[in-house]
Amino acid sequence: MKKATLLVLDRDRTEALKALRSLGVFHVERMDASTPLTVEIQARLSRIDQAIAALEERKGEVKKPSGKLLPRDEALSVADRVLIVRDEKKVAEDIIIQNSRELERLEGWGEVNPADFDWLADKGLYLFPFEMAEADYDALPSTINRIELSRAKKTVRCVLWAEDDLLHDGLPESARELLMPARPTKEIRHEIERERKALPLFDERLDADIPFLPSLRALKAEVLKELEFALVDAGMDTVSLEGDPALVRDSDLAWLRGYLPSDQLDSLAAEASRRGWGLMAEDPAEDDPVPTKLRNNPLVNLISPLLEFLGIVPGYRELDISLWFVIFFGIFFAMIFGDGGYGAILVLLSLVGIVMTGKGGKKAPTGLFMFLYLGLMTVAWGTVTCTWFGIEAAKLPGFFRNIALPAFSSADPDRAGENIKIFCFTLGLVQLSLAHVIGVVRNLKARSLKALGEVGSLAMTIGMYFVVLNLVVDAEKYPLTNVVLGMVGGGFALNFLFINYAGTVGGGILESLKNIITMFLGVVNVFGDIMSYIRLWAVGMAGSAISATVNAMAGPTLGGFLMLLGIVLLAFGHGLNYIMNVLSVIVHGVRLNTLEFSNHLGLTWSGFKYEPFAETANKQE
Repeated sequence: MKKATLLVLDRDRTEALKALRSLGVFHVERMDASTPLTVEIQARLSRIDQAIAALEERKGEVKKPSGKLLPRDEALSVADRVLIVRDEKKVAEDIIIQNSRELERLEGWGEVNPADFDWLADKGLYLFPFEMAEADYDALPSTINRIELSRAKKTVRCVLWAEDDLLHDGLPESARELLMPARPTKEIRHEIERERKALPLFDERLDADIPFLPSLRALKAEVLKELEFALVDAGMDTVSLEGDPALVRDSDLAWLRGYLPSDQLDSLAAEASRRGWGLMAEDPAEDDPVPTKLRNNPLVNLISPLLEFLGIVPGYRELDISLWFVIFFGIFFAMIFGDGGYGAILVLLSLVGIVMTGKGGKKAPTGLFMFLYLGLMTVAWGTVTCTWFGIEAAKLPGFFRNIALPAFSSADPDRAGENIKIFCFTLGLVQLSLAHVIGVVRNLKARSLKALGEVGSLAMTIGMYFVVLNLVVDAEKYPLTNVVLGMVGGGFALNFLFINYAGTVGGGILESLKNIITMFLGVVNVFGDIMSYIRLWAVGMAGSAISATVNAMAGPTLGGFLMLLGIVLLAFGHGLNYIMNVLSVIVHGVRLNTLEFSNHLGLTWSGFKYEPFAETANKQE
């Protein structure tokens, strides 16, 4: 990336920004700026968003979309009309809720009309409706005039009456006077009924505008471009030239700073030369907020939909681990799903999506190819472990048992369980060791003794791998030999001496001493990180157990008149398990790459995506 500063005449800034947007290579360094125009556009965008959301809530009643996009003014009118109807509907719903609560409060009192109480008061008879405990009511003195209305759940509703408007002083603590409603309950019921009848009419008016959803979405995209342009324009600083007013009239300058790929600098320089802009380009400084642009081949780029979904980007100066992410995530995905049948479904769905998209003359999205890859990996793992829709290995055709790997085959679950555990820990060793090998290579290139610290981390990782096997798998097969303990201790020593190296060995040691507790905890963290890979076995086992349970429940129904019920049970049970596996992949499969592996690499995912100021820039709705 190159950091570039553009200088243009302030009077030409609008045309300059249009030309810059057409060029589409300049990632603008955004500045906090607000103008009446940006506020106005943001308010317009908010209205459009709300209108789209209101119509999408009714999308279940979808009518055929309008084939032609509306002109801008008509689309804005639709948005305003939708919001008016939405607000009217909301008012009606609020009225229903509030009035229903009022009727619920008055439930048990029958029809209540405050005007009747006022009329009696004018005649000299004052009524006070009360609720109180049954025992307290029965204990009221005879001097208190009262009329009992009802008894329920040891509570009495009654009316106390007197010839003046003063309440008796001897009322019990449980006595609660009824707060009179503002209107008669009959009128409240009529209003609820009226508003309930109006609700379907509001829905009909909203449904009538559903066909214009494409027009509103197109309008949103247009307004987003306007907002981006206005924000960039507002963020441009102006430089006033001093001197003879006759010479510098209308010659104030405006400038803009941003970033672009090095190979695009020539095209920007040519445009600047042609239009008379000033251009200064330089390498970004260490503290500059440089965007990240990942460039990978199609195979490695398979992981890009997942990274975009997670919203994570490596920092500009951080390592791009897309290749390793693709490889290891595919393995993790397969082990968590753990079933070749599930993988086959994913392969089939992906192929259908790719073919159907191709028939429509469109390029299939990268996400479909990512799912195809993940499905193939899952089929491969299911083949190795002889796991197909949770069916017992003994009941599968001999072909599936023959092509399985005996050490991992579900035909011998005890042996397979132990071997898969070892495989999980070995997978962790390989991935975490890879992180430190990368660290060694990078520091050797930089001619930094920090490479020795990475060697120490690598030694600790290998040593801790055998500690994990000793504690978790089999202490006799994997004893803690002097070599193992030496790798852990020697690795820690190397790491302590050189991992914080920054020019001098003494300075690095001093920095390690300052963080002595963290350094010691780092040894425990290595143990915990390797142990963390056991989740692949545990989650895979849980999924397999659920599949087997579903099969056991549905099995008895498949041979008789309840076959349809059995098929429904199989579809529901395996479908639910499929969804749970997807969630497990997001939680566990992603974590091992973005946390354990990334931590050992020193990767913080602190970057942000390169998004040039362009006509066709990717915008998220």
